[in-house]
Amino acid sequence: MKYIGGKWKAVILIHLIEKKRYNELRKECPMITERTLSLQLKELEADGLVKRTVHTDKAPLKVDYELTEFGRTLIPLLESIALWGRETASRTGAVQQVK
Repeated sequence: MKYIGGKWKAVILIHLIEKKRYNELRKECPMITERTLSLQLKELEADGLVKRTVHTDKAPLKVDYELTEFGRTLIPLLESIALWGRETASRTGAVQQVK
């Protein structure tokens, strides 16, 4: 649970199944504050789950995030959690679905 515990880590990781730029990730996770997203990404990077790449060749600065090989080992687990969430939401109507 150290790696994916907390309110937003699993959400961020599932969005990073495909490589994303920081701004793409922000748009896909509007419910996460910018500060929280930034802090969670730093923790995920420190834990070895996410790789951060800074492109400095030309302005403006671009930053990509992607799962590391270790992070990709979580994909089956994350997909199972997402499936469970979708099924629960459709069955009970009590959980709000977020795309």
